[in-house]
Amino acid sequence: MLLELAIADAYSAGFKYSDPTFVLAYNDLRGYVQHPLDNLKPGCYTDDTQMSIAIAEILVARQPLICEFLANSWVTAFKRDMRSGYSPSFYDFLAQVKDGNEFLNKIKPYSDKSGAAMRAAPIGILPTVEQVIKASITQAAITHNTPDGINAAIAVALVSHYFIYRLGKKADLDEFLTPYLSAKWLKPWQGEVREQGWMSVRAAITAIIANDRLSQLLQDCIAFTGEVNTVAAIAISAASCSEEYQQDLPQHLIDNLENREYGRDYIIGLDRKLMSLVKK
Repeated sequence: MLLELAIADAYSAGFKYSDPTFVLAYNDLRGYVQHPLDNLKPGCYTDDTQMSIAIAEILVARQPLICEFLANSWVTAFKRDMRSGYSPSFYDFLAQVKDGNEFLNKIKPYSDKSGAAMRAAPIGILPTVEQVIKASITQAAITHNTPDGINAAIAVALVSHYFIYRLGKKADLDEFLTPYLSAKWLKPWQGEVREQGWMSVRAAITAIIANDRLSQLLQDCIAFTGEVNTVAAIAISAASCSEEYQQDLPQHLIDNLENREYGRDYIIGLDRKLMSLVKK
């Protein structure tokens, strides 16, 4: 899950809000792409992966997903490995706070954007739907305490949970989600994806149901244009846990994913520990 999430995040970072002609020309999976307006080095992941890693580390440590641990883990992950990808205001906020307690005291948690959704996939490892929903609400409300912000996080974690625990076929994913989300979350998505979390969720679910290969899924997520790195991170992390998906991400994307201290090898090890928590 985490490795695929990081690859999708790093690949799609080159296309986030890029001109559709740029996407059409370079979205071929031949390699990581330099964003035309961003200096993030190709093959490097962004905040989507870093915040997901922080949540996974709490789960692997078997600590409860409570506000204090979550905020502290996000601050720790950022300060040990400061990187671009965060919104400028949130980057500055993380740079200024010293720990999770200060984070919680100073954060203004009223966003309806996709930040709580992009980091929610690891929560799907929890053994019951009720636990997944409770933890999703807790982590989302810290920064995205709005109906759409919270529901976006719940949706992502439930999709992940659905595939991890083999609860059904991908064609029936909408039916599984229907009791927990309103109809607007489940309508097929077309066109550019903007910043609101529900848009990324709808686009990701649309792409998951339509594909059966990770490679094509990744390309289709990018083809939406707009907030594509969140769409791709959501979709690929979940689909990587599905038996219906051919796990065919190109080897060169794996090999060329950044491999500094918290890069590819660290993610692979953390991923193994996370997936070992699946209740048989």
